[in-house]
Amino acid sequence: MFKILVNSWKVKEIRDKMLYTLLILAIVRLGAHIYLPGISAATIKAYTDLNSTGTLYNIIAGGAGSNYSIFALGIGPYITSSIIMQLLCVAIPTLEQLSKEGEDGRQKINKYTRYITVVLAALQGTGIALNYKTMMTNPSTLKVVIAIITLIAGSMFIMWLAEQITQKGISNGSSMIIFVNIISSLPNAITALVGYCKEGKTGILKTVGILVLLFIVIVLIVKVNDGERRLPVQYANKMTGRRMGSGGNSSVFPIKVNTAGVISIIFAISLIQFPETISGFISSVPGWLEKVIGILSMTHPVGAIIYVILIFAFSFFYTSIVINPNEIAENMKKNGGFIPGIRPGMPTANYITRVVNRITWVGAVCFAGLALVPIVMQWIFKMNVGFGGTTLIIVVGVCLDIVKALESQLLMRHYKGFLD
Repeated sequence: MFKILVNSWKVKEIRDKMLYTLLILAIVRLGAHIYLPGISAATIKAYTDLNSTGTLYNIIAGGAGSNYSIFALGIGPYITSSIIMQLLCVAIPTLEQLSKEGEDGRQKINKYTRYITVVLAALQGTGIALNYKTMMTNPSTLKVVIAIITLIAGSMFIMWLAEQITQKGISNGSSMIIFVNIISSLPNAITALVGYCKEGKTGILKTVGILVLLFIVIVLIVKVNDGERRLPVQYANKMTGRRMGSGGNSSVFPIKVNTAGVISIIFAISLIQFPETISGFISSVPGWLEKVIGILSMTHPVGAIIYVILIFAFSFFYTSIVINPNEIAENMKKNGGFIPGIRPGMPTANYITRVVNRITWVGAVCFAGLALVPIVMQWIFKMNVGFGGTTLIIVVGVCLDIVKALESQLLMRHYKGFLD
């Protein structure tokens, strides 16, 4: 990995892309520390000293939520909008056809995605602004409206920055922004571990246990992320006129262990925290709603069980959308391909379905276990861990994507130092 980074830095074009990406990420982190209009810095400090802000959403936003900044919404609305459009492209035939129309169709899909992003940002921004009203000096309706507009503009600006990274920088822009936001919380995590070490022998043992557990989690994430089942595919010879054309070659059809990836976890978190999101729109939260929020908390046994069930449900749901066994089997049949020992057509589709279902079970079990790591650490070590399974899945996944992106850039330029 470090060798690839060094070799990439030697190529001017790649180096310019890396510097451009770092510049945009610096702008993102700078905006996370600019307060919303009307927010009192002194009030924020007093509030954050009394309240924990180590939620997953706040970590993904890079602390922008706890800082009451103009980037408090972060890239969240854009990611949610992209996922919604991806699902709609499968559910609505018109959008599905549009997505297959090349560059023009993709541009229209992106335009619809931006529209949905504005709507989601407006809804979330309204809830956040109403929740932030107590932090404002001399709060008024005008200040709340200005805060909502600022939050929407900040979210759209983040979306634009992400697109610039994707087009002119390294790797996927949305992933890079989430990555740098998560990394920004690392100093706080290190400070917490150092504090544990100062508690004596028990604290040192806890710290060692946490570090060992995190190392195991990282190894498992890498294995699961790169894991795949490769189905052998054989292609028959084709006749070209009176001559036998080239063919008869064999290849493989890869199926990832967890096709849904971290999306299943994000969906599960969004759904289980929906009551808490609704409470942000209510000035006086009813007692029954507070009880529901407490039960659905992922640190509660019932909430943890529901969390795991949702991860499994969304893993299978998203995989069924991404992988269409009937379409794959039909394409194989058209190209003269077949899986050895399996008849073409419907038997091939049924076989692929069985394989996908089995491997999805394995991936869902692994990712559900990894997502529960912060919760288990809080139960065992009595420590509110803001980093852990989900955040590590994102960080490790983005790191692997960056390495692959740099490798492809180097291969395109036939860089001698890399090829050696």
